[in-house]
Amino acid sequence: MAKVQVAQTSVPEGWIDFAIGQPHVDILPLEQMTQAAEHRFKQGDRNILQYGMQQGSTNFRATLSQFLSKKYSLAVDPDHLLITAGISQALDQICSLHTKPGDTVIVEEPSYFLALRIFADHKLKIVGTPIDENGLIMEALEERLDKHRPIFVYSIPTFHNPAGFTLSGDRREKLVRLSEKHDFLIVADEVYQLLAYTDTPPSPMAYYDTSKRVLSLGSFSKILAPGLRLGWIHADPSLLEPFIVCGHLDSGGGLNPFVSSIVNSVIELGMLEEYLNFLKTTYRERVVAMCGALRKHIPALTFTEPGGGYFIWSYLSDGTDVEGLLVKAKKHRVGFQPGIKFSSMDGLRNYLRLSFAFYGVEDLLKGVERLSRVFI
Repeated sequence: MAKVQVAQTSVPEGWIDFAIGQPHVDILPLEQMTQAAEHRFKQGDRNILQYGMQQGSTNFRATLSQFLSKKYSLAVDPDHLLITAGISQALDQICSLHTKPGDTVIVEEPSYFLALRIFADHKLKIVGTPIDENGLIMEALEERLDKHRPIFVYSIPTFHNPAGFTLSGDRREKLVRLSEKHDFLIVADEVYQLLAYTDTPPSPMAYYDTSKRVLSLGSFSKILAPGLRLGWIHADPSLLEPFIVCGHLDSGGGLNPFVSSIVNSVIELGMLEEYLNFLKTTYRERVVAMCGALRKHIPALTFTEPGGGYFIWSYLSDGTDVEGLLVKAKKHRVGFQPGIKFSSMDGLRNYLRLSFAFYGVEDLLKGVERLSRVFI
């Protein structure tokens, strides 16, 4: 009988694939979700099985706003939150409501490769602009803004995927000023904002928004479980209004009212706080172990140890095209993501993205040892 694949990612037995940017099922919070579901069901509220409010449950937005206010150390107004089905759905909806084929969007170089896929699906013109260890290079962005009129700039400002860098506070302020001057939206993919291990990031982009141009996207995929398909947009109500009144939500109601009711209990019972602390401790240990192993076994790789997120972004200073190395890596049953996947300009060929999220320390060390054979 053929093996049934039950998840999006399936790893061959005996392989260690650093390309996988998600948690392993072993650390997903099944027990906590069971307890939360029981807590919610005992309340006997059948409304959780009904079409939901377009913006998301009032109770859930209030609970989420309290949680985020505590984590951000800044007040989050429930009316500034719209519940989504995660980052990907939010990006797709933003494109549907704000763009038409042929419109221009500016992205970081490198950028999240699946966001590039979504923009391509909408037939948008994608213009890349470089980043450094402090995020978007503003001078380079201004050069592109003088040549193009983007509908929005897509940024991953905190613990960037794949680069791991964080946009500095002064550059966040500059980005907002540029959005006012050049009349574009800022779409901030902040899925890693709460996964800080050693560095404390600046406040989310929504707190730099002085002109009602920032759509700050959050998700439970990285802080609770990907299968929930639940997230939020944090923005001024005037920016949320087009989503709330769109035909999609008018027809189907709010996104994931049933799931959000259970996550509401996860937060109310204090389990999200506990689980997030567990993740930060677990991933911090993995970062330290993997970076130490890379320095020891693959000195040819240059990288900066990430202060949060999921990824180590590394490169070969001699310019070697890593796609050739990926062929060799497969012979040693180890994988990684080549940098070209994250490029909107067919570049970054000497870069590798390595994820430490999927494997425990023992397998991370084993995988680095295997990868080192590729560089001999």
